[in-house]
Amino acid sequence: MTQLIDPTDPRYFSETSDKSYDRHVYKLTIPGYKSVIIEDYEMLRALWFEQCRNYKGCTVDVLDVKPKRNKGFS
Repeated sequence: MTQLIDPTDPRYFSETSDKSYDRHVYKLTIPGYKSVIIEDYEMLRALWFEQCRNYKGCTVDVLDVKPKRNKGFS
């Protein structure tokens, strides 16, 4: 049987809002490495589960900027 991560574990991921997360820009910080700015929530989520589980102290900051998106064809 698969053992789940306890909610008190710092690797546990939870949502803090039921609104769309794609309206934000995120800063992912892995201690000892560079911080990365990410505009796509699903990409952030994938990096969190694939990379951050290998490190302690990873953080995600929600930045107060609008994501840059194309509004049509170039």
